[in-house]
Amino acid sequence: MNRGAFYGVIASLLWLRLHFPIWLILLILLAIYAVMGGYSYLSVIVRTTKRDVTGLTRYLQVLLRVRSYQKKNWTVPMVFETHVKKHPNKIAFVFEGREWTFKEIDEFSNKIAHVFEEAGFQPGETVALLLDNRPEYVAIWLGLAKAGLVTALINHNLRDKPLLHCIQIADCKGVIFGADFCDAFTGVRDQLDSSIKQYAFDFKNNVSIPASSINLDMKMEEASPGRLSGPQRANYGDKMLYIYTSGTTGLPKAAVIRHSRYIFATFGGFYACGLNKKDTIYVPMPLYHMSGGCMGAGMTLLFGCTAVMRKKFSVTNFWSDCTKHGCTVAQYIGETCRYLLAAPPRPEDKSHSVRLMFGNGLRPQIWEEFVNRFSSSTRKLLIAEFYGATEGNANIINFDGRVGAVGFVSMIAPSVYPVALIKVNEDTGEPIRGEDGLCIRCKPGEPGMFVGMILRNHPIRDFHGYADPNATKKKVAVDVFKRGDAAFLSGDILEMDELGYLFFKDRTGDTFRWRGENVSTSEVEAVISNVAALKDCCVYGVEVPGAEGRAGMAAILDPERTLDLKVLATGMSKVLPSYARPLFVRLVKVIDLTGTYKLRKVDYQKEGFDVDKIKDEVYFFDATSQSYVLFTSALYEQLKSGKIRV
Repeated sequence: MNRGAFYGVIASLLWLRLHFPIWLILLILLAIYAVMGGYSYLSVIVRTTKRDVTGLTRYLQVLLRVRSYQKKNWTVPMVFETHVKKHPNKIAFVFEGREWTFKEIDEFSNKIAHVFEEAGFQPGETVALLLDNRPEYVAIWLGLAKAGLVTALINHNLRDKPLLHCIQIADCKGVIFGADFCDAFTGVRDQLDSSIKQYAFDFKNNVSIPASSINLDMKMEEASPGRLSGPQRANYGDKMLYIYTSGTTGLPKAAVIRHSRYIFATFGGFYACGLNKKDTIYVPMPLYHMSGGCMGAGMTLLFGCTAVMRKKFSVTNFWSDCTKHGCTVAQYIGETCRYLLAAPPRPEDKSHSVRLMFGNGLRPQIWEEFVNRFSSSTRKLLIAEFYGATEGNANIINFDGRVGAVGFVSMIAPSVYPVALIKVNEDTGEPIRGEDGLCIRCKPGEPGMFVGMILRNHPIRDFHGYADPNATKKKVAVDVFKRGDAAFLSGDILEMDELGYLFFKDRTGDTFRWRGENVSTSEVEAVISNVAALKDCCVYGVEVPGAEGRAGMAAILDPERTLDLKVLATGMSKVLPSYARPLFVRLVKVIDLTGTYKLRKVDYQKEGFDVDKIKDEVYFFDATSQSYVLFTSALYEQLKSGKIRV
């Protein structure tokens, strides 16, 4: 604009201001803006302002509380102790007919803190916990945190090499194992450093405790229920937990969860979902996961809510449990929603008091049907779908029930919460960069990798990585949108619509998700190769009609057809948890090892298990016989129609 035109615009505005009211001037300007092509943006503003203002308000609540705790240097145990002081006799956890008060959890955790401090453990050292869902699980790691220790939350389904790896990668100085997992632990114990102290928990008598193990129950009987005296053992920014996540490196990675991260994640879930301190939350998710251990149990520890626990998810008992205990909020993962929807209708479907369910993985195809069926007779069930990696700094949530969305980014003020979608190579997952060497943002409708910009020492935007520095380095990109910046790479492909809602599309890298668990393909490949006499193979995830996530499928090089599938099934069952074992096996005559490995895997994945198109023999794991059977066209049709459930 030249100087004359500029003065002309100023003069026109002054003339309008002298002759017309301000509201009319604004209306005229908006009309001009719309006529000149701004109508679509105005439409976005009108349609998303309420959502964005609500989201901003809740985000500011989280940020202010988190900054307050940062300034006070409060840890998770310190926040919990404020709730113990307020209501010591309030019910904290309900489990298998027993009610645990806040005072009981506090005293149990205090005993744990005394036992391990008196045993010589130093603040910052790590203790592994191999135990199933129960209130004591939370109380144990809470007690270790009171002593300044870090707890490695081991997936209790792991066996053999993966279990050994999880203990070693976190540099554990001690291991606590439950009676039900004695065989799993003793199977790897001899391969651990002899200096690692072993604590046996919930054993009924000394006879059943393995030699050289310490009876934790007896030690706790001798310990004081009072709090530790002396200086604070941990700080707000210190490590508190390791939660394991499967990735492209092959074996589980130990994600660092600091007190600050746990507080932020729990506060984020509480405020974003619209929970209140009077809520009773149903927690059937594994406590070794972020969803159950933080988003579930964390509501009790940091907000004083009551949580109803289950050892494992049950379709039969889900709604009856919620009704019996008066639950107002419940957790889910996509698989649980599908299982609940597939169950025969019951009176409990609508007689419960659940007003909100939060979690991740609810398929858009069943979203509305699920809400309609399980809304109570007095109110509509609200779904709060969230997305975020355990270790990541890029967390979003869909709190207004937009079907299929996992969250949103404001189109009015996108810089308020610095996350983005960037273009990546479809096959390698590597970011695509422009001529300037920087990453390229995706436009609405374009799929891309979800990333979160890293701001060091920020209570929300920092990325703490893994126990393994090399694994941490692989998840960070530099020079993303400007020189010197950095971002966390989620590894997941999302897509954004014109209103800023984000929808999950797929995962990059050598992982897939099945039965609520991330599965490392390279780990499964290594097991199959060992069991199958070192035959070459590749493992990938395939979509199964009517099921969330992707089931495992293995293409195994076997030109002479010498592979014993029964031996393969038995061998895998000894090492791999059930969710990691391939549902399908494809026997191939050639695997071109000189080709691009990922491209070949993508091709197999696209072909899936359609036996009408694949010339190779495909086998299907039969749960009844616990073996692989030939996958025929008839079985394929039964699977597509839902007659065969997986």
